[in-house]
Amino acid sequence: MRKTPPMKHLFVALAATACAVPSAPIAAQDMSFDAYKQLLIARARAEGVSEPTIRRMTSDLTPNSRVIELDRGQPGSPTRRGYPALQPYLDKHVDNARISGGQRMYSATRGISSRLEREYGVPAQIMVAIWGHETNYGSYTGNFDLSRSLATLAWEGRRRDLFEAEFVDLLKVADKGYPRSRLKGSWAGAFGNPQFLPSVYLRLAQDGDNDGRADIFGNRADTLASIANYFRDAGWRPGQPWGVRASVPSNLDRQAIKTDMVAPVCPRVHERHSSWKTVGEWKQLGVTPQRYLADDVMTSFFQPDGPGTRAWLLTTNYRVILEYNCSNYYAMSVGLLADEIAP
Repeated sequence: MRKTPPMKHLFVALAATACAVPSAPIAAQDMSFDAYKQLLIARARAEGVSEPTIRRMTSDLTPNSRVIELDRGQPGSPTRRGYPALQPYLDKHVDNARISGGQRMYSATRGISSRLEREYGVPAQIMVAIWGHETNYGSYTGNFDLSRSLATLAWEGRRRDLFEAEFVDLLKVADKGYPRSRLKGSWAGAFGNPQFLPSVYLRLAQDGDNDGRADIFGNRADTLASIANYFRDAGWRPGQPWGVRASVPSNLDRQAIKTDMVAPVCPRVHERHSSWKTVGEWKQLGVTPQRYLADDVMTSFFQPDGPGTRAWLLTTNYRVILEYNCSNYYAMSVGLLADEIAP
């Protein structure tokens, strides 16, 4: 299984460090905020951020107590109380409003997305579904001052290395000409239509319409190209679906198909999937895809709500969706939303 690169996306970045977080919050501020801000400024300056950008992005910065509260409210080590049912999550996130909104956006951007699909090999409906799931097609991208949030999280100290680097990268983004008033997003630093962290923006954001700027805030072409580039970088295989519904025999030996693989990131997500088999091997066990998949395609079996409920055969492209957000609930809802957007 492909190991998720560090800090590719907010959820993975936080989840990868969660196991190191004690159950009780740490008061990690070892100096005043103003003193620590000077260290951030020195690092940004050393990494080439311009003086005007440093001034406009750090003037009047104060710590945001709400950001610290939200960060300390994140879960630490997972429990073993089982998994919530998938269907209630799907009912909320793959509802009629999001489907109809996705269909409208898919139609409105078809000229752009068709070109990007050919260039990146990622289906247009997947790009649109990510956009829909992250920010409801841009209707809400967050209103936290990113400079203040990231400086606060770095100063607070529980994930200092992560957020200090993201703060400096944010200033590098600002150095491209974005005003501080535009650089707003989630409490933890993700921003724009696809909710990229600053480091992800610098590495993967794309200029989809060749106007000289990768504007993931209001530019549809740049938004879709950036999502497509993320997926291509993560290993999306053109020509394969993310997964297909499967028919399951009542006598399937579930113990025999359990995986013995331990994932390095988000193990509770991956442990719910079976071992990998070709479609042909699944057919021999009586598990048959309800849409065409070649017999040599490698897939894993997933029946999240247990025997007698819906089941899927998942390809490696499903794992690519998980790299965007390491949650089966998220990945399933993105895949199923994409299928509804463009059946």
